[in-house]
Amino acid sequence: MSPSSIATPASSHASGRNADPKEIDKFSELAHRWWDPNSEFKPLHELNPLRLGWIDGIARLAGKQVIDVGCGGGILSESMARAGATVRGIDLSSKALKVADLHSLESGVAVTYEEIPVEDLAARIPGSVDVVTCMEMLEHVPDPQSIVRACATLVKPGGLVFFSTINRNLKAYALAILGAEYVLNMLPRGTHDYDKFITPSELARFARNVGLELVEMRGMTYNPLTQVYALGKDTDVNYMMAFRRHG
Repeated sequence: MSPSSIATPASSHASGRNADPKEIDKFSELAHRWWDPNSEFKPLHELNPLRLGWIDGIARLAGKQVIDVGCGGGILSESMARAGATVRGIDLSSKALKVADLHSLESGVAVTYEEIPVEDLAARIPGSVDVVTCMEMLEHVPDPQSIVRACATLVKPGGLVFFSTINRNLKAYALAILGAEYVLNMLPRGTHDYDKFITPSELARFARNVGLELVEMRGMTYNPLTQVYALGKDTDVNYMMAFRRHG
């Protein structure tokens, strides 16, 4: 796929959406605050350098065609474009995409944005990009397996798919919901639903079922005393997984 082809938006897409309207509304209401580093999205801003470094270390983003699924206001999308990738960010929140588009114009970092379900995009351009990222999204959709399948469909044989999400256990409930939303007020209350959390073994199974093999897994931790995020082996709460599509 050429840079020009990834940058050509479609005029329409299917009406069926693997999304919870309440989730879309929740993030749409906050859309104007995406790029405020002291807003509800402060954790994303602080995590982004770690996520970008990890993704770039595996994928070598420069010169690659990338699709960022569930891109929101474009924090990760822009940083991958700065790293030299040709990036299309997709989301189902028109407000968030408008914010992302405006910031792209202001920053001068070229990113193409499109409001389209990933399943529809995968049907339109299967096997066409080098890298797909889907960060902090799987725990917000009704059918995460469908998202994983679509992401796998989008990449070329040998291409890479990156996911980040939240584990499902007592520690994750205590830290990601009670701690982050109710004690530290790092996130708006109701941001996460424990029942939608996904264990690493479940995500690995979803991936295996669609021809993805695990490349690497990393945990993400937060120290409330030092207010520092770190990558490591602790996957009890937040974790990321990189997969390669069978060639």
